Amino acid sequence: MTTPAALPATPHTPTVLTAPTEPIIVDAQHLNVSFGNSHALKDVTLPIPAKRVTALMGPSGSGKSTFLRALNRMHDRTPSARVTGQVLFDGQDILGPGLDIVQLRQRMGMIFQKPVVFPKSIFENVAFAVRVQGGLKHAAIADRVEHSLRQAALWDEVKDRLRQSAVGLSGGQQQRLCIARALAVEPEVLLLDEPTSALDPVATLKVEDLVRDLAQTYTIAIVTHNLQQAGRLSHYSGFFLLGSLIEFGPTQEVFERPRDKRTEDFITGRFG
Repeated sequence: MTTPAALPATPHTPTVLTAPTEPIIVDAQHLNVSFGNSHALKDVTLPIPAKRVTALMGPSGSGKSTFLRALNRMHDRTPSARVTGQVLFDGQDILGPGLDIVQLRQRMGMIFQKPVVFPKSIFENVAFAVRVQGGLKHAAIADRVEHSLRQAALWDEVKDRLRQSAVGLSGGQQQRLCIARALAVEPEVLLLDEPTSALDPVATLKVEDLVRDLAQTYTIAIVTHNLQQAGRLSHYSGFFLLGSLIEFGPTQEVFERPRDKRTEDFITGRFG
């Protein structure tokens, strides 16, 4: 078996972009992210349609996770980071001054590659997010926890051990618990950063089934290295390379009729 060839350095070129026909809920325009002297994301314009799954794919270091983290201001925590451009969320520029970051992250929940569970009970892992949001009494919090666990396809597996530690759950269950925690504050958008890369095939399929179900209610953007997963799950796909968005459009179109040769080379395995 031959190893894919290393990708040659290429200058930034305009994105091949097919605009979605559905309403746009998140619209990144000329987004740039730098860390010190490193230009990690270069002039990315990418619309994310409402209640669809958008897959962000590309080789390691291509900028896809950097883009995803910019959408809910994760780079604010990095002193060397500089973010320019616009990210419109329901028409509001979320990179502008005076934004309530806590509220933004409630409306746009993020799930990471490795499940992050608290050393608390299963119930408290989900209830924690609701309590931070505030405004609900205990009975309402309990109802929200159950509803979120049901949405995350986890309730039947944990309903008899809600007071047990979440640390004892399997990796796949922990990831679905993190999704339930994000759902508990009733977001509009879910950002998934390689949510199945640390899971076995069975757990991966459960998370993929969950994503399909959730897309009927939520807008989802998912970073994945797995081309088959992008093809199975997404309605739209964007291909990133060396910090630039090379091509974006309906997934079937991007996979079957790519308009940029670099996209075609990546999808056909000529480099990776």
